[in-house]
Amino acid sequence: MTHGRRTETYSSHLDRGGDWRDTATRYALLPLRIFLGVTFVYAGLDKLTDSAFLKDSGAGSIGDMMRAVRDSSAIPALIDLSLKNPVGFGYAIAFGELAVGLGVLVGLLTRLAALGGVLISLSLWLTVSWASDPYYYGNDLPYMMAWIPLVLAGAPVLSLDALLRARRRRGSADYT
Repeated sequence: MTHGRRTETYSSHLDRGGDWRDTATRYALLPLRIFLGVTFVYAGLDKLTDSAFLKDSGAGSIGDMMRAVRDSSAIPALIDLSLKNPVGFGYAIAFGELAVGLGVLVGLLTRLAALGGVLISLSLWLTVSWASDPYYYGNDLPYMMAWIPLVLAGAPVLSLDALLRARRRRGSADYT
C-alpha cells in the first residue's frame, strides 16, 4: 500500500473532488459564524426592545450601567464619552450589534462585520467587563478572540461574499 496521490474520480457536490478533510476545512468557520451572528443579532434586538435599557437612568438603563462601571473600567474617558449621550450610545451599540450579526450571518462584507464585532467586544471588555476577576469570568474578551478568525478568513462558503466572488470570476472569464 502506498501513500501517494489519490486517483479516484468520484467527487461529491460538497467536497468538489477533495477528501473530507478539505470539506471540513472549508466549512470550519461556519459554526462560529452562526453562533456569533445569532448571538449579536439577539443582543442587538434585546437592547432595542428593552424599554429600560435605552434610558439615561433607572434600573437596567445604559446610563446607570455606564456610571456603575466608570471607576473600574480600563478607559474611564470612554465611559465619560458615552455618558454625554447614554441613550444615543445605547442605540449605537444595539444597531452595531445588529449590523455585525446580520453581516456575519449572511456573509456580506464578512471581514468588515467581524472587525466591527472585534471593536464592539474590545470596547465592552475595556469598559463593562474589565473588572471581572479572574479575567476569564468576563465574556467580552473570548468574544473578541472568537471574531478574529472571521476577520482573517471571512466567509468562504455559504455566504453572499462567496456568491459575489464567484459571479465576479464568471464575469471576468467572459472577457478573456
